[in-house]
Amino acid sequence: MASTLNAAVSLTASKSSSLPATSCAIAPDRIRFAKGAFYYKSNNVVTSRRVVSVRAEVTTTDTPPVKKVEKESKKNEEGVITNKYRPKEPYTGKVLLNTKITADDAPGETWHMVFSHQGEIPYREGQSVGVIADGIDKNGKPHKVRLYSIASSALGDLGNSETVSLCVKRLVYTNDAGEVVKGVCSNFLCDLKPGSDVKLTGPVGKEMLMPKDPNATVIMLATGTGIAPFRSFLWKMFFEKHDDYKASEYSAWLFLGKPNLIFVEFDKMKAKAPENFRVDYAISREQANDKGEKMYIQTRMAQYAPELWELLKKDNTFVYMCGLKGMEKGIDDIMVSLAANDGIDWFDYKKQLKKAEQWNVEVY
Repeated sequence: MASTLNAAVSLTASKSSSLPATSCAIAPDRIRFAKGAFYYKSNNVVTSRRVVSVRAEVTTTDTPPVKKVEKESKKNEEGVITNKYRPKEPYTGKVLLNTKITADDAPGETWHMVFSHQGEIPYREGQSVGVIADGIDKNGKPHKVRLYSIASSALGDLGNSETVSLCVKRLVYTNDAGEVVKGVCSNFLCDLKPGSDVKLTGPVGKEMLMPKDPNATVIMLATGTGIAPFRSFLWKMFFEKHDDYKASEYSAWLFLGKPNLIFVEFDKMKAKAPENFRVDYAISREQANDKGEKMYIQTRMAQYAPELWELLKKDNTFVYMCGLKGMEKGIDDIMVSLAANDGIDWFDYKKQLKKAEQWNVEVY
């Protein structure tokens, strides 16, 4: 802190002292503050074995503190509400619909479910809600909250802002002991019948909110139920009408690793906005590339790598990734060499994208 210091010092001796009145400058580091006054830091001045008091009057001129400039988010986060309902006081919603959206021969089951919240959970596209399964755990306590990405736009599947939808895969696996284990919350949700109660918390999260710029290019990378937030994005873009933007202004590109997920909605969206919506599927057990390699997200993206890299150099391109852990590594492998061709270190560049809110990841 820059300051100027003026000190007027008077030396008052005893009757036998011959010290004259003196004024001098005192360095700021020799002054200490105590009990509302400034004091000379060294020991009292002693002359001819008589104590002389030192009084200092100090004035300082402070440089005004630098005002921190608040960073304006590139995402549509104005008015976003979080944690309205918490685990101790959840909201009790009703199941309106619960239907399986995977084919009978698909590995595993995925369900689409719609809950009524009567407008009490005002979420935004890209947020999540928590679910508390009924019953108690092995310790006799209520089950903990399990978070799920919201699969519906803020208006909800019914368009009245009173419902929230989820996309849930039933978790069933065999452990090392050969025992069949069922995920508590996923099985609870997949087994729910219309009319049942469900305890909800939230909404939570700002990481996956949509960009504010309606002219943005939105690239979405999803595996399995990671499609949930992107279904919410795409419904807002292509199935709804909003005053703040026109759906045709958005450019959306979806890469979906889907185990036969029945989302015919995407075909309807593409038919509605062929110039603005692209969708590429990556089904590993059904598709392969020219080299005979199984088709994963990164395999499909590699076919468009130069085009994707050019998009990533623009400041209005936003990448969103949702799904299984590990998917980001495969995408890094594609981008490393492309960035190197331009003399750019991909990992440093990705950090810049994250800082600019243009690289968003939510994996589990």
